[in-house]
Amino acid sequence: MEELVHPPVPPFTRETADAKVRAAEDAWNTREPRRVALAYTEDSVWRNRDTFVTGRAEIVAFLTAKWERELDYALRKSLWAFTGDRIAVRFQYECRDTTGQWWRSYGNELWEFDEHGLMRRREASINDLRIRESDRRIFGPRPDGDWTGIPLH
Repeated sequence: MEELVHPPVPPFTRETADAKVRAAEDAWNTREPRRVALAYTEDSVWRNRDTFVTGRAEIVAFLTAKWERELDYALRKSLWAFTGDRIAVRFQYECRDTTGQWWRSYGNELWEFDEHGLMRRREASINDLRIRESDRRIFGPRPDGDWTGIPLH
């Protein structure tokens, strides 16, 4: 049985779903795989692009490798929809690869939570766009209190 409680917990309201999305964005922007993994159940199942991950240990390994190749990673998430124990988000992030090429990645995620507020399922569909460094618009974590939407393109 899961002992951790990771509020807010389902069923979600608009306010608690927004809070869950903000907490996820903040955690991912730390680029600390072990910290991020604590938001997921021990047996959480992910589909991330064409990669399938199961459990916290695999989540930590996946995120460690991700942030070793996606340098200066900065993310923005936005609530798309919610109901009961599920949340849908859209997101964008920017990073550079080890050659110095900058990328903007656009995606959607479907999340499902257990009664403790831990994510038991995550499905992410992501597309990448090569950008110039001068085209960047996401720099580090979101400033406190700035929860404006993210641009479509």
